[in-house]
Amino acid sequence: MEYKDYYKIMGLSRDATPEEIKRAYRKLARKYHPDVSKEANAEAKFKELGEAYEVLKDPKKKAAYDQVGRGWQEGQPFTPPPDWGFDFGVDQGFTGTQPGGGFSDFFEALFGGGFRRGRGGAYDRQMQGSDQQAKIQIDLEDAYRGADSLISLNMPQADSQGHLVSNVRTLNVKIPKGIKAGQRIRLAGQGMPGVGGGGNGDLYLEIEFKPHRYFRAEGRDIHLELPVTPWEAALGATVPVPTLGGAVEVKIPPGSQAGKQLRLKGRGLPGTPAGDQYVALKIVAPSARTDEAKALYEKMAKVMPMNPRAAMGV
Repeated sequence: MEYKDYYKIMGLSRDATPEEIKRAYRKLARKYHPDVSKEANAEAKFKELGEAYEVLKDPKKKAAYDQVGRGWQEGQPFTPPPDWGFDFGVDQGFTGTQPGGGFSDFFEALFGGGFRRGRGGAYDRQMQGSDQQAKIQIDLEDAYRGADSLISLNMPQADSQGHLVSNVRTLNVKIPKGIKAGQRIRLAGQGMPGVGGGGNGDLYLEIEFKPHRYFRAEGRDIHLELPVTPWEAALGATVPVPTLGGAVEVKIPPGSQAGKQLRLKGRGLPGTPAGDQYVALKIVAPSARTDEAKALYEKMAKVMPMNPRAAMGV
């Protein structure tokens, strides 16, 4: 049996809100309505869209669909779980308003007879809860040293009847030393609750870095723009440079130009291998606030004449 990816059909992510689902349906329904659309496959598209919306608009059907689709990979055939039938509070049977007939075999297999309980109200079988995903922002310093951090997440949860409700959760998260942006932290058992006594799913937290006053991360490498004076760049100097591990002394080679990049090996985020820190020089000229300072600049213009725009042809 072909698995129907209702999120893909509607162009939605799996964490889409009810408002986003409704907006997507209205937009696509106008595009593919057989009475107005000039698309060659408009009726089939409209029918498929209606089926997807029938499931995703209803929190009960959506929760069940998310559960049964857990672990399915694109391109694989789909078979409903044995003795499929769970009470998510969905009414027995359904009614559709599609042109040309009912829903697909996939929909019929999951929802055609409604969800059932076994004898005495017990669930027919257990089902593992769905995994959840969220993004969190952390400080670069926490990624460099590792940290324990309390985070609050506003996440959807399924209640005992299968309804999706908003729930603010506070979790203590261990930030591993050297973690990069885009990596995920797995919190076992912190995802959606299971059904019929099944275990909870897992929660995956994707790491993002908060904007930093000085540093910018690319993978494990750290980038820094370092202000230097014209004489430090021209004559060379040893200057302090901030790193995530503390300030270090760095030699500026004589004759350095703005934008010159210096590499501090191993001064990036920890790892195997550790990242590096790249320091780009930014030449900052002092203001000529006094007559003496102005005279000095005028002398420099005579002694060291240059046209920094010569390469532009001007």
